[in-house]
Amino acid sequence: MKKAAVAGLVTLASVLAVTLTACGSSSSSSSSNGSSSSSTSAKKLSFPVATKNDKATVDGGTLTVGMITDTPFKGIFNEELSEDANDSTIMQFADEPLFKTNNTYKIVDGGAADLKLDQKAKTATITINPKVKWSDGQPLTADDIVYAYKIIANPATKSSRYTDSLANIVGLAEYNAGKSNEISGIQTPDGGTGKTVVLHFKTMKPGMTQSGNGYFWEAAAPYHYLKDVPFKSLMASDKIRKNPVFYGPYQLSKLVAGQSAVWTPNKYYYGAKPKLSKITISTVSPSTAPSAVKSKKYDIMDVSNSWYKNVKNTSGVTFLGKIPLYYSYIGFKVGKFIKGKNVENPKAKMNNAKLRQAIAYAMNLDQVNDKFTGGLSFRIPTLIPAQFGDFFDKSAKGFPNDMDKAKKLLDEAGYKMGKDGYRTDPDGKKLTIHFAAISGNTNQEAIVKNYIQQWKKVGLRVELTNGRLMEMNSFYDKVQNDSSDIDMFQAAWSLSSEPSPNDLFSAGAPFNFSRMNTPEQSKLLADIDSAASFNHAHRVAAFKKWQEYMNKEAYVVPLNNSWSLQAVSSRVKDYGLQPTEAGGSPAAWANVSVTSK
Repeated sequence: MKKAAVAGLVTLASVLAVTLTACGSSSSSSSSNGSSSSSTSAKKLSFPVATKNDKATVDGGTLTVGMITDTPFKGIFNEELSEDANDSTIMQFADEPLFKTNNTYKIVDGGAADLKLDQKAKTATITINPKVKWSDGQPLTADDIVYAYKIIANPATKSSRYTDSLANIVGLAEYNAGKSNEISGIQTPDGGTGKTVVLHFKTMKPGMTQSGNGYFWEAAAPYHYLKDVPFKSLMASDKIRKNPVFYGPYQLSKLVAGQSAVWTPNKYYYGAKPKLSKITISTVSPSTAPSAVKSKKYDIMDVSNSWYKNVKNTSGVTFLGKIPLYYSYIGFKVGKFIKGKNVENPKAKMNNAKLRQAIAYAMNLDQVNDKFTGGLSFRIPTLIPAQFGDFFDKSAKGFPNDMDKAKKLLDEAGYKMGKDGYRTDPDGKKLTIHFAAISGNTNQEAIVKNYIQQWKKVGLRVELTNGRLMEMNSFYDKVQNDSSDIDMFQAAWSLSSEPSPNDLFSAGAPFNFSRMNTPEQSKLLADIDSAASFNHAHRVAAFKKWQEYMNKEAYVVPLNNSWSLQAVSSRVKDYGLQPTEAGGSPAAWANVSVTSK
């Protein structure tokens, strides 16, 4: 899986509580085994994280990859504009980030560009590797880095990547507001065609040494290629959708819209020469995915934990696994996103903490996970996964199933039980909660029906938005646009490798889908990324306070993490899931080969 979310943002995942499918943009992984998990059952499981194949590489070999999805991929092949996992999975073979990282996601020298931070001057200097060229043969330049920021910050592009964190760059907010045509805090001392970019920050942040910190962008956009396309037309442009250029090891050579893509070597690639002559990635329906693994139709394919037990004995296949920085969650709509800010409505139906907590306590997550995944999915207690080490609050209990507690919370909040077995709201009016969830594997409908039944047991009338599970693109369109027929929703996302939650939950974060915005939370988030948090102990304490607050208020309730599994053919060589390997690094795809035709 590729390293994505390069600005500390998430990528939307088409997964729910018990199925981790094509989460191609997961930003990071945990250790090679499950030892960092908070789940006892997960600790008992173990999977290799890389292939072991000592046979000789075949020249001109080809590779096939299956991507499980029940919806066509959008085909937005640009980091600044793309926002879902499927597109990231499709372009992972070419979409190399600017900076190289080690296996703990610390930015190191040796990639397409190097980074040097100056805490005293409040700057980051980016120096481009002079050997790097786009797949059309043009060199990577300072203009390309500046242009990426303009795509993100120009409202006409409708990019979801502009955040409060990026606005820490001097002049970016003014550019976003249309007060300036240039970004004053991004300088190119050698000119636009030069190899140096200097970013000026308002304040330096403790996570800036880590990839995915959110305070600077880690990708570039081909200015020479896209400059003639108006910002408002970029997302729909053929230069993004059909004929993108990248500077990674492969380039797009054939596309069947929404269904498949063929990647061939980028002859201008600055790194090691790619060893495969062709990579073909195709969509696979969840209903046919198990048989595709058994028949070894693809060399590499994700495996849903709901049917792993049915395919685990397939010969000629190695099952690789990791516990990624990922979680599924329930979000409660309490406002709208208006002019770049989350505006909370105190009178919103779901703006009652006890109601939200009761909904969480009524869910039988552990029972569902045991029945459908055999421990491959497991309940998590906070919005900071255990893989973040010290920053994870080990004392947090989360929301284990407790029906009595759920009923008591509803009673205390004034939700009175009626003769029909359902509760009214505190004003005595009929209460119907509209719940949106994404369609997934064959078990998904049964699982969601189970949760609706659980909520009925405590007196809550919950109905599916539109009366059914939703296709992923339609789901996120409604959630992002704050559709009035959604009161709560179940979704999932992959996290950045720097744990700051600012880009997910701040006042200006587009991905703050619940639209919560409280002064207390803003203060807690600011402390996590404050100058005082350069002191590790202070930052640990700040993270713990935020987790406690979020569990108390329950605007967003953490549900599960899951093992992420892949079935890999025994003929595949030098493929793995660590950040420096092909499943975690686009650059490493150059090393992957096959040992038979």
